[in-house]
Amino acid sequence: MALLTATPALADSTLPPADFANTQLRDPAKEARARDLMGTIRCLVCQGQSIADSDAEMAGDMRSLVRQRILAGESPTDIRDKLIASYGDYVTYDPPFNWLTAPLWLMPLILIGIGAWLARGSFKRRRG
Repeated sequence: MALLTATPALADSTLPPADFANTQLRDPAKEARARDLMGTIRCLVCQGQSIADSDAEMAGDMRSLVRQRILAGESPTDIRDKLIASYGDYVTYDPPFNWLTAPLWLMPLILIGIGAWLARGSFKRRRG
């Protein structure tokens, strides 16, 4: 029983956070680019928060990676593309349009079309 209650406490790593996980870059322009990118990347542990907002250890590692690559001169687009290549489209809040994400992008238009078609039929019945 004691092992079951202690399991969540044992799940946390005892390692120190990665460099730049919680430390801003000295250049405000680079830090702004990093923060903008971190706001669009989903935390894979929390799934409802961006890596900029999450306290998860993995989000800290991803923040560190983003800041280190921005510091090395990579563009946010290149970093985003590499994260998508590593973790899939799910890692971004703005998934690219492809055959897997097409239903996500097209379903609102299809539902609006069905709603307009139903409303048109309802109005026709009322008139005549």
